[in-house]
Amino acid sequence: MGEVLALVEARLLTALGEPDARAAVTFLGTDRIEVLRFTDGDLVRYATLGMSAQPMADPTATLADPVRGPRAELVLSVRRGTADTDKVLRPLAVLAASPQVEGVVVAPGASLDLGEALWPGAPFSSVLVAEPGGLVEDLELDEPLDPVRFLPLLPMTHNEAAWKRVHGAQALQERWLAAGTDLRDPLRGSVALA
Repeated sequence: MGEVLALVEARLLTALGEPDARAAVTFLGTDRIEVLRFTDGDLVRYATLGMSAQPMADPTATLADPVRGPRAELVLSVRRGTADTDKVLRPLAVLAASPQVEGVVVAPGASLDLGEALWPGAPFSSVLVAEPGGLVEDLELDEPLDPVRFLPLLPMTHNEAAWKRVHGAQALQERWLAAGTDLRDPLRGSVALA
């Protein structure tokens, strides 16, 4: 476990530089999850560290494989200075712990819902899990371990989350793209969905 996390942290540092803050959260019955903050100009990126220590198990499987299975960490990028986004550390840790706590497999196209604002005053309580590989490349591990994927999170308003449940992740992303939506704006409103 420790060896995997050391490799994951090294990959994050290579891709994003040195973190300027980090926080650790431990939930009862789960491994420790850290959230690292990286500042890059007017952007701040938050990355989890600890979710990939164990493979995610299929909730329908009778017995969880302790070695094989998808591994991931979460990355959230927002513009800094207009909202208190540093309060997202605990909510991100909650999302990163969800495979251990709820037995879910977090994958691109999935929605993760907190049931509360991502940070104070945020119009978002859920996120869309996007495709990996853009910001931080997948980390290949020795066989038989699956690679660690760094999954970007895209905050969704309540209306966007409801629309996504009906029409799918691809359709929502196409709406965002067509409208030129700044997905890094921590105070943005919902995209036009009619």
